[in-house]
Amino acid sequence: MSLYKIDAATNVRKGEEIDIEKLNAFLQKNAPQAGVVIELLQFAGGFSNLTYCLKTKDKEFVLRRPPFGANIKSAHDMAREFKVLSLLKSYYDKVPFPVIYCEDTEVMNAPFYVMERLQGVILRASNAPKMQLSPDVLRASSTALIDNLVSLHALDINATGLIQLGKPEGYVQRQVEGWIKRYYNSETDKIETLDKIADWLKSNLPAEQKAAFLHNDYKYDNVILNPDNLAEIIGVLDWEMATVGDPLMDLGGTLAYWSEPGDSDEIKYFNLTWLPGNLSRKEVIARYAEKSGRDVSNILFYYIFGLYKNAVIAQQIYARWKQGHTKDPRFGALLPIIKGLGTRADNALDSGVV
Repeated sequence: MSLYKIDAATNVRKGEEIDIEKLNAFLQKNAPQAGVVIELLQFAGGFSNLTYCLKTKDKEFVLRRPPFGANIKSAHDMAREFKVLSLLKSYYDKVPFPVIYCEDTEVMNAPFYVMERLQGVILRASNAPKMQLSPDVLRASSTALIDNLVSLHALDINATGLIQLGKPEGYVQRQVEGWIKRYYNSETDKIETLDKIADWLKSNLPAEQKAAFLHNDYKYDNVILNPDNLAEIIGVLDWEMATVGDPLMDLGGTLAYWSEPGDSDEIKYFNLTWLPGNLSRKEVIARYAEKSGRDVSNILFYYIFGLYKNAVIAQQIYARWKQGHTKDPRFGALLPIIKGLGTRADNALDSGVV
């Protein structure tokens, strides 16, 4: 029996159902080795793509599809995510085996893909505080999280073919301009701090770093841990935004999720790193610098951009809820979090402290 509870799926949320007959017809024609789906459940975590558990007689698989009502193609590109898994599989052993991708929207009104299910523990802000995890366990697991990020950034983007995922030159500038545009395209409420941060980011672009492969959404609830040893990562999930570019953009994104005990509740909502034992943001930066050998002296820019990006993602989801495209009550509660992220970025800018 495992020490910790394996991540489990529950009943499918209302309005997010899948036609199991159409799905089985597609699988039998295109991936018969998967078997016949006899039960379909849904994983509760995540605010972006929808994730389902497919149970056949002998196996379990995971299906990923965009959220209902989404029209942000680049952020919900199922073909891209499937391609990332396919490229990584031969070079990185912590990804699920990709089974099949479907671009035919007749099956479920959206592209989707199916992959094998890796069974393990996923620590989330909603469940970890109840698990009574010791400081030693969290120290080890948070250290493993950063060491694994270093490993991802050490992959040879040319030998693996990952270079085809993007154009490293000018990556940071494109990201800054792109996320600012996304924010204003989905703006619902005037938030002055986010206006201020957008202007600052445009005026303070850093020098380009040597390109690396980026996960682009790297945090606790996107990794699967060994249920008998939470310091061992057995899988990394949610590759929808993976690309190649400045690796410190990835580290900055992780730091933006990395809440500490003194942070506001809005920031703690995003992660469990405020629990005793976890590395602090300062220790994360030091660990990454030590293991990667990279210059992190300008990490403040990347941290502030990470906070801004998280605010934009939340804003896009909130706007979709406000327009009635989704009924998930979690999405309707995002406005204070968006404002909190803006305040955190503004405070970091004023203090110069990550």
